[in-house]
Amino acid sequence: MSFLDDDKLREECGVFGLFNNEDAAALTTLGLHALQHRGQEGAGIVTFDGAQFYAERHFGLIGDTFTKQSTLDRLKGSRAIGHTRYSTTGGDEMRNVQPFFAEFSGGGFAVAHNGNITNALTVRSELQREGAIFHSTSDTEVILHLIAMGKQPMFVDRLTEALARLEGAFSIVGLTNKKLIGCRDPMGVRPLVLGDLDGAYILASESCALDIIGARYVRDIEPGELVIITERGLQSLRPFEKTKSKFCIFEYVYFARPDSIMEGRNVYEVRKQIGVELAREQPVDADLVVPVPDSGNPAAIGYAQGAGLPFELGIIRNHYVGRTFIQPTDAIRHMGVKLKHNANRKTFEGKRVVLVDDSIVRGTTSQKIVQMVRDAGAASVHMRIASPPTRASCFYGVDTPETHKLLASRMNVEEMAEFIRVDSLGFISLDGLYRAAGEASRDNECPQYCDACFSGEYPTSLTDHEDRDNISNLSLLSDAKG
Repeated sequence: MSFLDDDKLREECGVFGLFNNEDAAALTTLGLHALQHRGQEGAGIVTFDGAQFYAERHFGLIGDTFTKQSTLDRLKGSRAIGHTRYSTTGGDEMRNVQPFFAEFSGGGFAVAHNGNITNALTVRSELQREGAIFHSTSDTEVILHLIAMGKQPMFVDRLTEALARLEGAFSIVGLTNKKLIGCRDPMGVRPLVLGDLDGAYILASESCALDIIGARYVRDIEPGELVIITERGLQSLRPFEKTKSKFCIFEYVYFARPDSIMEGRNVYEVRKQIGVELAREQPVDADLVVPVPDSGNPAAIGYAQGAGLPFELGIIRNHYVGRTFIQPTDAIRHMGVKLKHNANRKTFEGKRVVLVDDSIVRGTTSQKIVQMVRDAGAASVHMRIASPPTRASCFYGVDTPETHKLLASRMNVEEMAEFIRVDSLGFISLDGLYRAAGEASRDNECPQYCDACFSGEYPTSLTDHEDRDNISNLSLLSDAKG
């Protein structure tokens, strides 16, 4: 992660799969490019041409690594899956770049995974005692070993048997000699959608990956659904026990691209409605509303509309600051926010300003942005946050600091306001967030979404994370979320 981005939560990866198109490698590259926001440190593509599998895995951005014609020429075939990832500390090794591939007795299998298997360490230890030899530190490799040791004669049965042993969140794409496979965990925590391009089926983490190649969004893969795509068409199975859906509500707040459709809702419209709800719950006397770009833009538009205040782009973002722009010395770290954002003094001079951002994690970036706005001449600065306070770590595929490093875990709202030096600070409530996402309110007995990072209520077992505040010793899971 760049030091310029070290105060944001990070989604860990995106997946893409395509069946029966001669431009499979190029289309998968474009799909991964649209999913670049879900992971920027490495990517991989595996293709199959009817006789042989081909693989390319690289560090870096899609546009820097997969756009060379020589690379695409090596990825032969009409079927492909791809993965774009962001690793946690210690996991940035080529052996952890997906998709993973294995040769089974019945043929090859490639798999890519978005999410986090929360009992991966436990299962891994069991498999190692049985003789399994692991080549990566990723939880995704556990899936391959469980399949290899499966007793069922049919591959799909061994796959479902393997997935049934897993806890946590997973959206998976897989490729065999004959099949493209997609699956979501029974709670559907992480997204996966189905598309169509002139009769070729597509699987992707988000619908924006369909748009870039001119494909049609068909529907979301449902929680607990396993789809098998072959030359004969698509087969849908429900191999898992039915349970309540727990889609990650933070996808709406921040992770997903605003032009995507998730669970039938346009992400941009949800974010705008979050801003409207935020204005209703947390009003303030002010002269204008300014987003912290770019993630705060839709909610700020909604806040301005709800509050009847002017919307201004008072903070200008520099989109050309590279991840290795300059060595992060202490002096450069201090000015890091200014490398990425600059306040337009004319907008702020003498004004009472509402700054809208998607979340507060550690609070250090908010502190610097507030000071930048004050230095630009603002009379007062009021911050409004388009999510509830982030109080707990995520174990379902998001890079979250340990709980004790989250500002909201150790401070109340008034103390947080003093820390980031604002005149007032307000967060949307959980009920307000649920209303913006289309629910009347949060069902406290059985929440409709996974909101563990706000509520601390985890919808699945956390077998490998019993001490939720001490995850630093889980070095084997350094790449488990991607």
